[in-house]
Amino acid sequence: MQVSIVTFPETPVAGIRHLGPPSQEHDTARKLIAWKIERRLLDQARYRMYGLHYTDPRKIDPASHQVDFCLSYDAAVEPNSQGIVAMTIPGMRCALARDIGSRLDNKAAQYLFDEWLPRSGEQMAGLPMVFHYVNVGPNVQEHEAITDVYLPLK
Repeated sequence: MQVSIVTFPETPVAGIRHLGPPSQEHDTARKLIAWKIERRLLDQARYRMYGLHYTDPRKIDPASHQVDFCLSYDAAVEPNSQGIVAMTIPGMRCALARDIGSRLDNKAAQYLFDEWLPRSGEQMAGLPMVFHYVNVGPNVQEHEAITDVYLPLK
């Protein structure tokens, strides 16, 4: 798998926190999607979808699993029924790898964390992994899903 070192830019986002089992992540993400559709923020090049993964679901009690689902958005986030709030993804130095396929089994994240990091001489920063969901929507087939994975480094 190809890995490159990049600088992820500081990115203002609108987001919502998911705390609980990975099997319920989609219910949380739907709230952000509904908010996005209501505001007609449909241009995927301008309004990019992210997941900030604080925990490794393979290694934590499912009730403690935490992910923030986000949409790049640089305007004020008004109070809303979905619970979407303004957040910022910090700028950071990262290892980047691309995953193509099911978002339920992200091979790039596994590779970066389990294989690349121990051999790289790098150290992970105390920040969440960032998943950029490059292509999203009802017409994206599971085998066509593209996710860029950013592993924060010191």
